[in-house]
Amino acid sequence: MNYSALSTAELNDLYLELQSKFDAYKSRKLSLDMSRGKPCTEQLELSVGMLDVISSSDSLKTRDGSDSRNYGGLDGIAEAKELFAKVLKVSVNEIIIGGNSSLAMMHDTLSRAMIHGLYSSKTPWSKLPAVKFLCPSPGYDRHFAICELFGIEMITVDMLPDGPDMNQVEKLVREDAAIKGIWCVPKYSNPDGITYSDEVVDRLASMETSAEDFTIFWDDAYTVHHLTDNPDRLKPMLAACKEAGNPDRVLMFSSTSKISFSGSGIAVMAGSESNLNYIRKQLAVQTIGPDKINQLRHTRFFKDTDHIKAHMEKHAAIIKPKFDTVLSILETALSGGGIAEWNKPNGGYFISLNTLDGCARAVVSMASEAGVTLTKAGATFPYGKDPRDRNIRIAPTFPTLSELTTAIEILCLCVQLISIRKLLADKE
Repeated sequence: MNYSALSTAELNDLYLELQSKFDAYKSRKLSLDMSRGKPCTEQLELSVGMLDVISSSDSLKTRDGSDSRNYGGLDGIAEAKELFAKVLKVSVNEIIIGGNSSLAMMHDTLSRAMIHGLYSSKTPWSKLPAVKFLCPSPGYDRHFAICELFGIEMITVDMLPDGPDMNQVEKLVREDAAIKGIWCVPKYSNPDGITYSDEVVDRLASMETSAEDFTIFWDDAYTVHHLTDNPDRLKPMLAACKEAGNPDRVLMFSSTSKISFSGSGIAVMAGSESNLNYIRKQLAVQTIGPDKINQLRHTRFFKDTDHIKAHMEKHAAIIKPKFDTVLSILETALSGGGIAEWNKPNGGYFISLNTLDGCARAVVSMASEAGVTLTKAGATFPYGKDPRDRNIRIAPTFPTLSELTTAIEILCLCVQLISIRKLLADKE
């Protein structure tokens, strides 16, 4: 049923029918939170054995004989560097193991760039007349929040099915030296679930930039978060930059926040040895070393990339039915109606839903009336302003399957009702 083909009378009749269903849900006084992409309890339980891999009777020395309880180990223990270097496809000299949050590492890196500049900078960014970042959108709201905090101007770039619109990106960075970087979630992107194509990776690595210190902030958060047996493949970015003659162009970030424990994982940062040596000097002033016991706990639990792969298959077994449920309900309720479209990701943590233009905020507001909390409409764009007011981020992982089913049924009703309102207004 294509809604735009219905007459005014048919739309009004359908509206009354759907409103009755919505009112029934509203009367139940529900409280369903789908605002953030959090692991559910069952996922967290998968790593609870990590708490037992180290006891008071175990050796707390690392492989090189260092005592993990003591100071030192500025950039992480060797075991952790070796394990996560393999995950990110870099060498052990090209990786730093940090605390529990990759977001904190990104924040600190950008903060240091503002104060001191990056390795390739001639001037600290805060001393420049303007600093700008490209923001492929829809994208990750916390990236945008960091830019806002430091007064960095954000420029929206369209996301295409294979990554950011590279024609836009190449033109902008070639013409404007104030553009110092770009945010990228290259695999199973937040929220679209897009994985960058080889062509996009190569163009990012090789493009001409007016800024000599232009840097790709490569947030590879979902690099092992597959939902199927046929996962997306992402071309290694640091290797591509080296091949293009721009080895210092990228800084990569990832973490185990959605692999082990969200608040007690380990974060990693990768880049050229020149980039990381520059950062290590600054880290030596900031800290005397990270939590090496936690790093030891992770490496003894995960052991190698094969064990990580097996562990992530257990995650997929828990959350894939939730993704399938969302997609099935969307298909049943909205397919063919001409009022919404959505992605079908191969991995990651989100499903991106696009309504008719001008409807997303109203849909999210209406859903909240029935007790369903969604990510704020507009959050997936710089400054919280979706220029078409149509994108809604769905986070299926945290609710139970029953809660999720109810929440998506309500969301679909809201999309239908708000869309009918818009179509009726357009007919006037």
